[in-house]
Amino acid sequence: QIMKQVPVRFDSKTLHIPAYSAEKLSSMADMDWNNFVKRVCSVLDASEKSTGAARSKLNLLYYLCTLAVHKEIASRLISSQLFPVLIQQLRAAANWDIRANVARVIGLLALHTSELGENVPVSEAITLLTEVIRENFRNSKLKQCLLPALGELLYLIARKEEKGEHRRECWAVPSAAYTVLMRCLREGVRLFHG
Repeated sequence: QIMKQVPVRFDSKTLHIPAYSAEKLSSMADMDWNNFVKRVCSVLDASEKSTGAARSKLNLLYYLCTLAVHKEIASRLISSQLFPVLIQQLRAAANWDIRANVARVIGLLALHTSELGENVPVSEAITLLTEVIRENFRNSKLKQCLLPALGELLYLIARKEEKGEHRRECWAVPSAAYTVLMRCLREGVRLFHG
């Protein structure tokens, strides 16, 4: 059963970075773009010891969800230093809401990106998502958040390989990812769509 995700809304007043529109970001000079990405990464890297810090991080992730649906922005973000920071947050964030929304951003980036460089650590993201799903296999709510991101990354790699854009070794997919995916499908987990 596919469940529709609720649309995300961010609060621009409490966002610790300027809430640029996708259009504004598309027309930015490289230096301004790099500064923007650095600021996003520093907010995500911040400790979430206080409730306010965790809320700020969630608000930023909601904002990134609204940007990730634009092909050009998704392509630039997935190839930037943001993607490794998202992977790190998926691994280390203490707050499960943050992890779930990091996975949502990763899934949206994978779905909407039109370009993918060989140096983007897609395999690392797939491995980590697989591990987190396996470690929390009985938590169906968490699986509903993580499986779409895993599926989008696998589909992205499949699309790139089909077009012959990169060598097959470029993004090795661990067999565990397929095993976990098939096990989840067999058990009939309800997936979020989109």
